[in-house]
Amino acid sequence: MAKELARNRAGACVLKPLMSLIVVLYCGSVAAQEPAAETCYLDGWSQPLHCYQVPVEPGEQPVKLAVAVAPAVNPDGSEPLYLLAGGPGQAASDLVPLLSSFTKVNRNRDIVMVDRRGAGRSGAFECGIEEDFPADLDAFAASVGQCYEEQQQRTNGLYSRQTVDDLELVRAHLGHGKIALWGGSWGTRTALLYQQWYPDSLSALVLDAVAPIETKVFLSAQAAEQALQQLQDACLEDVSCAGFGDWRADLDRLLAEWEQGDSRLADPLKGIPVERRVPRWEVANAIRAALYDPGAAAQLPYVIHQAARGNLLPLSGLASLFLPASDSMSMGLTFSVACAEELNRISTEEMEADSRDTFLGTGFIDLFATGCSVWPVAERSYPSPEVREHPVLLISGSADPITPPSYADTRLDYLNHKQHLVVEGGGHINSRRGCIPTLIAEFLNSPAQPLDTQCVSEIRRPPFMADAFGPALDAAPLANLEGKAND
Repeated sequence: MAKELARNRAGACVLKPLMSLIVVLYCGSVAAQEPAAETCYLDGWSQPLHCYQVPVEPGEQPVKLAVAVAPAVNPDGSEPLYLLAGGPGQAASDLVPLLSSFTKVNRNRDIVMVDRRGAGRSGAFECGIEEDFPADLDAFAASVGQCYEEQQQRTNGLYSRQTVDDLELVRAHLGHGKIALWGGSWGTRTALLYQQWYPDSLSALVLDAVAPIETKVFLSAQAAEQALQQLQDACLEDVSCAGFGDWRADLDRLLAEWEQGDSRLADPLKGIPVERRVPRWEVANAIRAALYDPGAAAQLPYVIHQAARGNLLPLSGLASLFLPASDSMSMGLTFSVACAEELNRISTEEMEADSRDTFLGTGFIDLFATGCSVWPVAERSYPSPEVREHPVLLISGSADPITPPSYADTRLDYLNHKQHLVVEGGGHINSRRGCIPTLIAEFLNSPAQPLDTQCVSEIRRPPFMADAFGPALDAAPLANLEGKAND
């Protein structure tokens, strides 16, 4: 989503003078009236939203969080659904396009988006690398280190416990009783922590692309490799895709020889090489990022086949969608959380083991290890999860390159009432695909009832790209059309 447009439109989201923290806490303990809101619009959703500036920290310069609410069409008293964004570093307001898929949820319940401190319209903590990514890791470290020095006072004040506490203050300020949470990617981690720390405020959880509390999700090279292997297997079963031969071997050679050649991609609009040399890790990360989206992944066999034969235009076009892949993140927030809570518990030996025999290698983890080396925040650990009884709906893509289904299957023994939907061939975040939005609505309305999940098996991968014009046309329907034309 275009963050700048969202921020400009959010200028209308202004409330009356701030209440003290004591009053906010008190409002959570009584049946408070919903505070006044301004009407605002965010890019990706045409309907008006209710916008608030919620105070979460008093002082001479009070901290306020931007909150946007899609009001229920026909409210019936159902608890609201809060959307928790990923990253860490993405803003919940960037999830507005989800509303078009969650119309059944929105029929009877509010949908709430809270931009956490340091993200989106709640004082985005940016470092200048979000849209102008440095050319190499040395330049990357220099840019990140400069950002730390210039805004050091913010770095230790952004962490998951604070985010969860802020979310609880927002819930109380809006006068909500129990709430349901939808979390995507890192947002599932936030949701699980909220469940641990504020269980009495929670009714149910929907977790898409699950990042369990105890899992080291930044070790993702093996998961990306498994996703690529699933893509290769699916390609072999497709007539047009199988014609590309051993494109996986082409990828290995391409990456191995990348920096020995010109190592420059072409401008996808002009068709001429760009001035900046693109390092191997950046190309590998573009391949990894394409695996997040089944539609982009379906282009990879053709793109790699062409690149191995000297035509870099298709690769340039696909890579342009994901390079840089940080433009939806507030990178100051990303490093403040990731360095304190994730990278500090990953050893060099674990990085080496995860990267071994993978196309990605250390290309992803090196970015964060490099950034965290110049971002010295205090380490923060999580408590061991306690058993919780809330109904939980888990959603995974079988070909997710960072949070595979095994995370949901094997790492959540402390959740006693869970259902797991696995989308075959699905990438990262599947809440908008096929019948999944309907199942989410059914789950929230009757969370204790088992879902009829037959429809999930009907969700298919998009067709593979066959040539520069896209997927191959199915000959059978064409023959039928020709037969009808001749009748």
